[in-house]
Amino acid sequence: MSTTENRAWALVGPLTVALWILGLALLTSHQPGDHATGSEILAWYASHKNTILLGGWIFMLGGLGFVTFVAGLRERLGAAAPLALAGATIGAVFGMLMAAVDVAGALDKSDLGPATAATFHHSVDVFFVGAELAAILPIGALAVAAWRTRVLPRWWAVFSGLATLVLVVGPIGWIGLIFGVPIWTLGTSLFVLLRSPERLQSAAAAV
Repeated sequence: MSTTENRAWALVGPLTVALWILGLALLTSHQPGDHATGSEILAWYASHKNTILLGGWIFMLGGLGFVTFVAGLRERLGAAAPLALAGATIGAVFGMLMAAVDVAGALDKSDLGPATAATFHHSVDVFFVGAELAAILPIGALAVAAWRTRVLPRWWAVFSGLATLVLVVGPIGWIGLIFGVPIWTLGTSLFVLLRSPERLQSAAAAV
């Protein structure tokens, strides 16, 4: 793959973030509160089925976009590329499951009782934690690679390292997933697009 083609993969980053934002906005537009009863959740599935299906589907496409984006970074990640791609894939699966449980609830609303609907909806928390931990791998791998090779600015390597640290610390890890991962995706996309091909070639030789 040529350097130009490799850099073009960075365009997937902004698209991924846009899909996440749009999907989440639709999926949560009429969502009941954190302490909603099973009956309220079931009513939400029944009355907003189409919005839930559309929002969930768009959000899950964003998960596929994230895997594609990280795969496009492999020349910059060097030996850490397989580990980063594995983390991105695991994180994307957990992220897609976060949306899929409500999509399934909306599809099967007629066959669910209040207790089952509540179980479906609150299982999002389990998948959220999994996505949070998995995101450590791609962001941490880029932090190390950027610091060692300067394939991206070193201050961005520091930011990536801090984002990784936030993800590692359980009580604040949600900040890293909700804010850190989208910002990291957008910022990395920008630097990949603006960084000169010569810088990539010299950095790749240093890996």
